[in-house]
Amino acid sequence: MDFRIGLIHGDGIGPEIVDEAVKVLDAVAEKYGHHFQYSNLLLGGASIDATGLPLTDDTVREAKTCDAILMGSIGGDAKTSPWYKLEPSKRPEAGLLGIRHALGLFANLRPAHLYRELRDACPLRDDIIGEDGFDLIIVRELTGGLYFGKRETKEVDGVLTATDSLSYNENEIRRIAKRAFEIAMKRRKKVTEVDKANVLDSSRLWRKITAEVAAEYPEVTYENMLVDNCAMQLVRDPKQFDVILTENMFGDILSDEASMTAGSIGMLPSASLNETSFGLYEPTHGSAPDIAGQNIANPIATVLSAAMMLRYSLNLDTEADDVEAAVQKVLTDGYRTPDIWSEGTKKVSESEMGDLLKANI
Repeated sequence: MDFRIGLIHGDGIGPEIVDEAVKVLDAVAEKYGHHFQYSNLLLGGASIDATGLPLTDDTVREAKTCDAILMGSIGGDAKTSPWYKLEPSKRPEAGLLGIRHALGLFANLRPAHLYRELRDACPLRDDIIGEDGFDLIIVRELTGGLYFGKRETKEVDGVLTATDSLSYNENEIRRIAKRAFEIAMKRRKKVTEVDKANVLDSSRLWRKITAEVAAEYPEVTYENMLVDNCAMQLVRDPKQFDVILTENMFGDILSDEASMTAGSIGMLPSASLNETSFGLYEPTHGSAPDIAGQNIANPIATVLSAAMMLRYSLNLDTEADDVEAAVQKVLTDGYRTPDIWSEGTKKVSESEMGDLLKANI
């Protein structure tokens, strides 16, 4: 099968880790008889250097011709980079926000998978982690809620008063709920909807609409949980979760909490999807400009982001399984990049890790 994949190499270690992921994708294409046509797109600091803008109309147009986009990391050192002397709307991160808006990316997927080989890096006790670690994914609504509501700060009766409004409509909730249940059908078939329904009207609407969607997926176990309880359960018993579905701010907070339990941020992929199968896939870590060009970055998060792309945008589940199995095999065999290295394991460079992953496809 033929697919068109946009590549945003980005800044810092971005170009390096994208190149390692492409190695793995090329191995997948060769093994399964696919053809991946790559289109290089500019975004962030690299785009500023080339065009003066963090995101151009040309990049948006080209992105819309692709089946999916794989991205490295965006941004640089805020203290030293000339990009951060520009006004906020012209800095690298503005390009990322702009492309999310331009492509309608409303569903953010943040997996948290603790491999048993990395259990020593997890801050949770062994009895909480269990023998096999845990594997959950947070499905966060990305374009609505408190972050996109009306906001103002003004003087009321002589006192400065700030107001932020939280608003969701049933269509926004229904589309993200459907996406969460579709993802659950590819996993262990459980959805936990997280809210604050004991206080917020918006959360009560989330429960109502999500329950309606749940009725369309009888194979999926569905439950509700208050956000404060969910925050506690993530560190008490993360194994109980499969898919966590929640609104924008709660998802922002919970996904960061979950990421800390997974051993290393260098292992964590993410995806942002629109209402079609299109998605933008990227590691959750930053651009790490301090180690750029040293061949010591961990490419696994980007490779796992590519696996998510195969699964959710290209509908190539077997191929995605193969990539994830390659990551598992390399870890089982004891190979580690410096960020996850420990005594008794075999330290390898960034490019060596890419070669090992490619060889295990």
